[in-house]
Amino acid sequence: MRKESSCLNQNGFTLIEIVSVMIIMGVVASVSIQKFDIVSDTANQRALISGIKELNVRESLVWSNMKISGTGYTQDEDLWTTVEPILQLARGYEWAAGPDRNSGGTLKFKTASRSLNRQVSSDSSAGRWQ
Repeated sequence: MRKESSCLNQNGFTLIEIVSVMIIMGVVASVSIQKFDIVSDTANQRALISGIKELNVRESLVWSNMKISGTGYTQDEDLWTTVEPILQLARGYEWAAGPDRNSGGTLKFKTASRSLNRQVSSDSSAGRWQ
């Protein structure tokens, strides 16, 4: 009675096939990580743009409230003292006022940041962040 050796008929992958698959997986992983970084940076820039829009809306709202109040709009400094405390946006945003706190500063969101200049408000229009 002869026993067949199970070693003679092996079905499986060769070392070359395994190494080839690992190289392909490494290339795909490195490309996808780079794409993820690009998407993440783009999302941070978009969030920063949304934060600037929110600053403009907040300032317009405070200006409008001053215009319809009993005292009306007085001067930009009065508007700024009301707007400044609400410059803290949602979580993740940081505001750093510039040397002249009335004219601008830097808005940061995670890895993205942008220096902003503020057009002062007047009797006919609210201040604007650019």
